[in-house]
Amino acid sequence: MRLLYILTLAAGIFLSACSGNDARLPIYGDREAVEKNVDGKVVIDTAYHTIPAFSFLNQDSVLITDKNFDNKIYIANFFFTHCPSICPTMQRNLLKVYEKYKGDERIAFLSHSIDFKYDHPYILKAYANKLGVTNDQWQFVNGSKADIYGIANDYLVFAKEDSNVPGGYDHQGYLVIVDKEKRIRGAYDGTDSEQVDKLLKDLEILFKEYK
Repeated sequence: MRLLYILTLAAGIFLSACSGNDARLPIYGDREAVEKNVDGKVVIDTAYHTIPAFSFLNQDSVLITDKNFDNKIYIANFFFTHCPSICPTMQRNLLKVYEKYKGDERIAFLSHSIDFKYDHPYILKAYANKLGVTNDQWQFVNGSKADIYGIANDYLVFAKEDSNVPGGYDHQGYLVIVDKEKRIRGAYDGTDSEQVDKLLKDLEILFKEYK
């Protein structure tokens, strides 16, 4: 299975900044130089990879779009409700993060089901209830195959339908931090408790950027 960090690091497509004690998280994804007009002068700026507009149905059959996450940091991942391998561990670890920040308006959670055939809203609702999610801070969504797998690529996460693997779907278990500008600021193995601990520390670093 492809590793997100190998892909991004090998391509040299991230930026990391650190000035004194003012640590900042890297920005992942492609970037390009663009011209901007500032006070009548043309200057070169950097345009970073961002998560594009999206629209999915959630566990309450409510339409959820990128606008629901405006001015928020959020954590995104990909799963399916009957996943027999990495999903149970990944979602339990993400639940720990959710419980720590439950009710905190600075942060939200977005889990995308990659099983476009089975994971209807009522299935997602039962799954969320069983997991222990009690508010709308954590959204569980599904959509068409093209839309879900397309957005996975935008998050730099591998996902595909594969009848040769247990459960019929293959995917990475990354927990992806997205900042208020819809830029990817980190990706962590959701099955690794040490990686989840690092995610928690990095969230605090990112929160400080917006103070």
